[in-house]
Amino acid sequence: MKQGNKRKKHTPILWTAGILSLVLLAAAIYLYRLIFAPFLPEETVFIYIDEEKDYEEVVGQLDEKAGLPSEKIFRLLAERMHYPNNVKSGRYAIDPGMTMPDVIRLLRSGNQAAVKLTFNNIRTSEDLAGRLAQQLMVDSLTLLQSLRDPLVAENYGFSPENFVAMFIPNTYEVYWSTNVEGLLMRMKKEYERFWNDSRRKKAGKLNLTPEEVSTLASIVEEEATYTDEYPIVAGLYLNRLKRGMRLEADPTVKFSVGDFSLRRILYSHLEVESPYNTYKRAGLPPGPIRIPSIAAIEATLSPGQHDYLFMCAKDDLSGRHNFAVTHAEHARNAARYQRALNQRGIF
Repeated sequence: MKQGNKRKKHTPILWTAGILSLVLLAAAIYLYRLIFAPFLPEETVFIYIDEEKDYEEVVGQLDEKAGLPSEKIFRLLAERMHYPNNVKSGRYAIDPGMTMPDVIRLLRSGNQAAVKLTFNNIRTSEDLAGRLAQQLMVDSLTLLQSLRDPLVAENYGFSPENFVAMFIPNTYEVYWSTNVEGLLMRMKKEYERFWNDSRRKKAGKLNLTPEEVSTLASIVEEEATYTDEYPIVAGLYLNRLKRGMRLEADPTVKFSVGDFSLRRILYSHLEVESPYNTYKRAGLPPGPIRIPSIAAIEATLSPGQHDYLFMCAKDDLSGRHNFAVTHAEHARNAARYQRALNQRGIF
């Protein structure tokens, strides 16, 4: 009888222990699934962490863009994994299927996703600084100050006037958090890679430095709307340089005046005093009037072989040009163009 009572007393304890074990197991399974629950964005999203963002802003950005499976669990994991005091700047890719530990390890490691940095069709250093700052963490004003700093330019082998020639328009993979110094070093490296022995030899045959090629190419690109005219225009200006003639390039006047929208160059514009005004100054300007494209640089390095010395926009205002060997022929072309402007009321 006493032995039977002992069994009865132990039974509720065993049941309670069993139920408690099941509850703990269920809780453990639930917690495990929650911890390793995948982020479920429809596609890869990017988290941007600049130097001013703190841990709280990172958590908010993660929840907003990627959807945290559990903010509470994320915070607990982040604490255990020592992330809150180890926030690193950068651009990070959160892929579908990543778990909270995966994301914390990624952010903590600073393993960024590269940005495809692209810039083209850039005229001024202000335009360049703005375009780059749109794609990187760098501050546009800080970058612009570096671009205009004579000591910085000299450090990279340029003058303030031709420093922008170091930027070859293309697409480059860089880290979003790259600072100004890192960006300039990368662009210098790409510049040296672009100006290989072959291109430098071509420039030498034209009696031009790479920087002078970029300057001439910038005028070519501003002058010609269509790329098939680039080699013709380049050859024309090189012919004028060889003969000691002033380039008399309208785009340099627009640059001197500070207005690229001018559709008609007046005599008053030609009188502007500027080292860039090739109607008044012989030779090339001190630097590019825009950042020339690779196509314009290549065309300048391989110019058309002809005897043209003059060019004038066609009177159909198509953006194409009539080219001439003699001034008399050029005068006739110019007269037709001036009549076309007058008829359309362009003054």
